[in-house]
Order: sequence, then C-alpha cells, then structure tokens
Amino acid sequence: MIFDAHLLIVDDDERIRELLKKFLMRAGFLVTSARDAEHARRILGGLDFDMIIMDVRMPGEDGVSLTRSLRETMATPILLLTAQGETEDRIKGLEAGADDYLAKPFEPKELLLRINAILRRVPDTKAEESTPKVLHLGENRYDIERGELWQGQELVRLTSTESQLMKIFSACPGEPVSRAKLVEDLGRDRGQAQERAVDVQITRLRRKIEPNPKQPQYLQTVRGAGYMLAPD
Repeated sequence: MIFDAHLLIVDDDERIRELLKKFLMRAGFLVTSARDAEHARRILGGLDFDMIIMDVRMPGEDGVSLTRSLRETMATPILLLTAQGETEDRIKGLEAGADDYLAKPFEPKELLLRINAILRRVPDTKAEESTPKVLHLGENRYDIERGELWQGQELVRLTSTESQLMKIFSACPGEPVSRAKLVEDLGRDRGQAQERAVDVQITRLRRKIEPNPKQPQYLQTVRGAGYMLAPD
C-alpha cells in the first residue's frame, strides 16, 4: 500500500466521483476530485499529485485530449477509465501518454491494485551519493542510478511507464527482452492486448531517445525476440 499519495479523480459522474473518493480515502490515500477537464486544469495549476485517475468519455474536453495536453508539461502517472470494449479509446489513451487503463465496470479492489502497481513503478529521483552509472544514446544520456534521461542540459520528461521500461532495458543493455517479459515486469496482466499496449509505449519512448524513431538505433526491435537497448 502506498500511503499518503495524493490522487486526483477526474469524472463527470458525481456518484462515481464520490464513491471512488470514499473508497480510496479509506485505503489510505489523499484524494481530490474534479468534475471535468477544465476543473482539473484549475486544480493542477495549484497542486501537485502523485497520480491522476481520469474518465475518457467526458463532456467538453475528453480524457484522451487532456492526457495528451498534460504530457507536454508533466510526467505524473495517469490511469484512464474506459468503457467496456472500447479498445480504440485504450490505444488512443496509451498513445497520448497514459500509463494504464481500466475498463468499466470494474472491481474497486482491482483499481486499488492498479494504482499501487503504477505508484511502485515511479522512480525515486533523489540524488545518490555514489557515482551514477550512465548509458549514452547518441545525444541523450541515461542516468541509471537516478532513472533520468538527459538531452544535453535538458531533462527529458518520462512517464512512470517509460521510466520503468528504461530501467528494465538498462539492466541488460545489448540483450533482447521479450514483449511477454516486459508485460510481466510492468505488472500487467498477460495477453496480446497488453503486449500491444507495450508496443505503444515503446513507440512513445523511441520518440524521446531516437534521432529517427522510424529507424531506431538505440531501442531496437529484435525479430522473434522482443526489444533491445543498444547504447553507444
């Protein structure tokens, strides 16, 4: 259980907002709620959160659009709530930068498990006393100890899932990691849908580390074996 983490719930359904808020507060979280994207933006303008739980289908700006916009300025983990069977929503959400999704209706206990799994993946970026190990990826460098990706003097924002992927790959540079193993290490359920979700996250990560994401040099696809990080 990740106690004292501050969660933001964004849902236009007042009943669902209140139910989730009460359940998560009983589970030990600090919880704030917003009724729509505009309300969420105002709250995010003054408060920092450890995670955002957001419905996709909302009047006005939807959850996917808000996720894409937030990713331009922050790496806070985002869990999207999607309608049952709306595969397109899930893929769009992941492409926009969401860390995970959960289909409605869902068991509250499953939501709690997803939240804690995502929060455990958030890297601890506090400075280490020991000399950091660094992998060089062209103009980028990845600080293994701190879990930070840098381009020159600029820190590259990574989502919690992207950070976890870098952590997994940097533990075995030059060795392929299967999609099934990535799904397992990310704490996801097994299956083709989750492997597809990993592919989407790989595509997003490549945009941040590759000079030409369509011809990847550093995060390579190894036919029949998965993906491999190939530093300089």
